[in-house]
Amino acid sequence: MMMEVKSICCIGAGYVGGPTCSVIAHMCPDVTVTVVDLNEERIRAWNSDNLPIFEPGLQEVVESCRGVNLFFSTDIDTAIQDADLIFISVNTPTKTFGIGKGRAADLKYIEACARRIADVSRGCKIVVEKSTVPVRAAESIRRIFNANIKSSLNFQVLSNPEFLAEGTAIADLKNPDRVLIGGDESPEGQRAIEALRRIYECWVPKSKIITTNTWSSELSKLAANAFLAQRISSINSISAVCEVTGADVEEVAHAIGTDQRIGSRFLKASVGFGGSCFQKDVLNLVYLCEALNLPEVARYWQQVIEINDYQRKRFSSRIIGCLFNTVTDKKIALLGFAFKKDTGDTRESSTIYISGYLMDEGARLHIYDPKVKKEQIVQDLSHGEDPSRVSRLVTVCTDPYDACEDAHAIVICTEWDMFKELDYERIYMAMLKPAFIFDGRRILDGLHEQLQLIGFQVETIGKRVKQRISFRGNKDTPNPDHLPAPKRTKQ
Repeated sequence: MMMEVKSICCIGAGYVGGPTCSVIAHMCPDVTVTVVDLNEERIRAWNSDNLPIFEPGLQEVVESCRGVNLFFSTDIDTAIQDADLIFISVNTPTKTFGIGKGRAADLKYIEACARRIADVSRGCKIVVEKSTVPVRAAESIRRIFNANIKSSLNFQVLSNPEFLAEGTAIADLKNPDRVLIGGDESPEGQRAIEALRRIYECWVPKSKIITTNTWSSELSKLAANAFLAQRISSINSISAVCEVTGADVEEVAHAIGTDQRIGSRFLKASVGFGGSCFQKDVLNLVYLCEALNLPEVARYWQQVIEINDYQRKRFSSRIIGCLFNTVTDKKIALLGFAFKKDTGDTRESSTIYISGYLMDEGARLHIYDPKVKKEQIVQDLSHGEDPSRVSRLVTVCTDPYDACEDAHAIVICTEWDMFKELDYERIYMAMLKPAFIFDGRRILDGLHEQLQLIGFQVETIGKRVKQRISFRGNKDTPNPDHLPAPKRTKQ
């Protein structure tokens, strides 16, 4: 018998569940989609004009179908009961204590969802893992269902990992590279796979929908993020070599990327990767390999994380070294706090780590980000810290020029496009001298000579910038472009 999905419930209104189900509702007008969450404030935000997350294009998608076939609610039980298909899209953080601390995924929220679904469901349900989970997590969910089975109640568990990237999530969802669905090889499991496949076929070509067994689907998600993180760590390791030898990592990356066997994507050297997935998923893979008695494989993937940590520490040490080996009581402007541009997400942002290293040296940080709220910045920097130290050393600014005024150095930590367009002449005039710019994202590459003529000392990732003699000595020195031509002398 064919399964037909007319109603979808998504448990979890975060960075994955909200955008994913908004696009499903937008693309499938005949399907009712309800996104539920225990967090009342978050649901109120989804129902307002000020969405709880920033993502280009998301506002338009939500407004096109909210109240029509897209709903946001805290009534979890009713949404579960009414749904034919239930996405589990809750957080799976890395464990902070116990067995697997610092590496294994904490599945307490997944388990809580499974128990609640089993408790309130009636009829036939397709339950889909949307969260990133360890291999064989679906088996755990299935065991909970089997232990709590009722008469006339049937569950099929699928794996449908997301591969969207924050900042381009809506574009990724509307035009995905692939959609991966894993399920049982039984007839019932295949019917469930087909039911979910028909949802995606409303806008995704059949050739892009891949079906596997459940465990292959779960491992594919971890492996994909591990491979991407590996590429970033690889090019960042080369950036260290470039700075010592005089090579330019951008030129090296371009030369490597033109090799069709390698390709150019994820070869951008920076202060390190962040976000909710890369570090968590690599650590999860490390833990899985250790549990499977594959220590050599575990050590291999652990090194990806260690290179990422090394890059952050190395960049922070370079800032301190350039500022005459001390940043105590010096004002440093940090431009960007989100882990990447076009998102307000700060999870595992490299700026958090760089801020911590600089605060340990007594620096006074003035932080600006166009999309990250002050409360989030303070919360991230206060984690495990003395709150009084954070309040004493950190100022969150609402204007980039205020952040840079009287600063000893500017550190660009997020590649927001607006940072390319700032009036650096104005910024230089307001800074203490010598004035430094540390470009942690290589977004000012085409401006290095211009910035040096203004008077800046420029430092960047993966390249030794040849320092030019500036015409500027202090705030009153005229612009070199306006200096009179030198007088000719008779030979």
